[in-house]
Amino acid sequence: MKTIDLRSDTVTHPTSEMRKAMAEAEVGDDVFGEDPSVNRLQAMAADRMGKEAALFVPSGTMGNLAAVLAHCGRGDEMILGDLSHTFLYEAGGAAALGGVHPRTITTQPDGTLPLEAIEAAIRDDDVHHPRSRLICLENTHNRCGGSVLSVEYIRRVGELSKRQGLRLHVDGARIFNAAAALRIPARDLVATADSVTFCLSKALCAPVGSVLCGDESFIRQARRVRKQLGGGMRQAGILAAAGIVALETMIERLAEDHERARRLAAGLKRIRGIHVETDPPASNMVYFQLPQDLPMSADDLAERIGSEGVLIHGVGPRKVRLVVHYWISDEDVERTLSAFEKAMQAM
Repeated sequence: MKTIDLRSDTVTHPTSEMRKAMAEAEVGDDVFGEDPSVNRLQAMAADRMGKEAALFVPSGTMGNLAAVLAHCGRGDEMILGDLSHTFLYEAGGAAALGGVHPRTITTQPDGTLPLEAIEAAIRDDDVHHPRSRLICLENTHNRCGGSVLSVEYIRRVGELSKRQGLRLHVDGARIFNAAAALRIPARDLVATADSVTFCLSKALCAPVGSVLCGDESFIRQARRVRKQLGGGMRQAGILAAAGIVALETMIERLAEDHERARRLAAGLKRIRGIHVETDPPASNMVYFQLPQDLPMSADDLAERIGSEGVLIHGVGPRKVRLVVHYWISDEDVERTLSAFEKAMQAM
């Protein structure tokens, strides 16, 4: 029986086309800038994001960290949401390794940060304060149900950052999901951003890697930071080859994942004892809550569902996140709903 894994889109594995491309990849030494596959991937990524240059990195966490350290110096401050991935799930790297101070703002349910709150958080020129250097946004927003930030909102934050002399970085781990949801090119979402990262290894199915994009001078500095972080890779074209296939074949189909997420949410909504937080879901994530009076936690539910061959992940005592991806079919959605019905009926 096939295991249906809805814990994250990080569980995706490469397609047969990616495996073939990896086996046949033309390679060189990327630290010397001589890997043709890496160079091609970077050029493709920069073009997709409408930026001058790009840098292939092992992970999204390294991409975000390299961006922060390239934009900020020790003792500088970045402004970001209190529910952002960079603040919650990246091991405090910017503070630990770069001495960059995080200034958090309350994240709104739709994943935005109020413009007035961003402006109020920008420090004046006082020796007692860290220097405000960077604003960070996340699109799609993981902890806010995979919510999608609009072109207009990001444009306004970009204009604010430039007016105040700050830089804007977008953690676009799932930026192509946001673009698919809005039915626009990803480059339109980050036109006013100074830098953006996106993941190849989530919804795009590549086995490893993310790409950081920005202007030429920024990417030169980020390449130096990547080296300092131990991210300089040699014959990395074997990995980049899968990323090239991902950009060529995976982006246009992301709407299919979103449709399956909507079907999954609609089915869960009909099951007694499950409260779907966002209906319909904005992208490929479905979050739901279990009521307080239900004698079952998210971990208990995960164990019951797991016995039916469906893997899920609790993100709180009574909160569950399901993530739909390339390897989840229509039949998998139906089987998942049946497993949930069985588990909840047993209560």
